[in-house]
Amino acid sequence: MKIYGLKNCDTCRKAAKALPAAELVDIRATPLEPALRQAAHARFGAALLNTRSTTWRGLDDAERSRPALDLLADHPALMKRPLIVDDQGALHLGWGKDVQAALLGK
Repeated sequence: MKIYGLKNCDTCRKAAKALPAAELVDIRATPLEPALRQAAHARFGAALLNTRSTTWRGLDDAERSRPALDLLADHPALMKRPLIVDDQGALHLGWGKDVQAALLGK
């Protein structure tokens, strides 16, 4: 299982602590592979882009109007976090109660 996020993100750290067998991959140091980015975008659509982030607020209107996949390639921190790929290859976004229930069986 892999958790894609930021090592200094509280939510990512909570997910990593709850899933000790999972590997936390810092997307600033190791950006998502294009195929995974495309699969996540196909699965979650606009929800994959964190429009409440500091990074988003720092972008001008021209930059914000670019396609989401291009923005995520150039600004990995714009991705909603964490993106979790479980052992069966299923994608999960965030660390809400639904994701916790799916991964922890609670």
